[in-house]
Amino acid sequence: MLGTIVNTIAVIIGASIGMFFKKGIPQRLSDTMMKGLGLCTLFLGISGSLDGQNSLILIISMVVGALIGEGVDLDAKLNRLGNWLENKFKSKDGSKVSIAEGFVSASLLFCVGAMTIVGSLQSGLQGNHEMLFNKSMLDFVAAIIFASTLGAGVMLSASLLFLYQGSITLLAQFIEPFLTEPVIAEMNCVGNVIIIGLAMNMLGISKFKVMNFVPAIFLPILLCRFL
Repeated sequence: MLGTIVNTIAVIIGASIGMFFKKGIPQRLSDTMMKGLGLCTLFLGISGSLDGQNSLILIISMVVGALIGEGVDLDAKLNRLGNWLENKFKSKDGSKVSIAEGFVSASLLFCVGAMTIVGSLQSGLQGNHEMLFNKSMLDFVAAIIFASTLGAGVMLSASLLFLYQGSITLLAQFIEPFLTEPVIAEMNCVGNVIIIGLAMNMLGISKFKVMNFVPAIFLPILLCRFL
């Protein structure tokens, strides 16, 4: 769990720094930075999605994963939590910090990518935390930038990062027999396609309920046995 603990602390510290700088950033500049982040996130998603080799697994995973996610409505649950917290964080002029948007966007960016899955597996199976340490540095920088535009919700995302990434690390030994290289590659592919959806939301192109697609990440574990 050392890698996950370090990663969580890095996000908290980065978000704290970003929230400090947020006070001095004009709204116009903040909006421009957010668009720049969206473009970078789009690039990362497209690059990572090329790992997949079987488009049928991607399609089935996304469709079935969306059905599961919509059934549970993960997006609504996370946003309800964010909106509840948002009502607790009002500035003196009555404006609200974007807790919900920051929480959902940062959680997806920190939790869905390839380094989260592979790094957590290496940490759990081999005691090798190097990839999660590297991810911690990237997330630290991202948290500063995200928090400077989206506020306190980015810091809240550290709790979901700890639970999600820590769970994969702890469960790694139990699911190791199913995690062949093709399975991991397809999981990375699906995760990065979801990141593309997040990027499109950040750019204002779409309004995907991105969190509802997250169950799709784990379906290649089953599908790769048959396709």
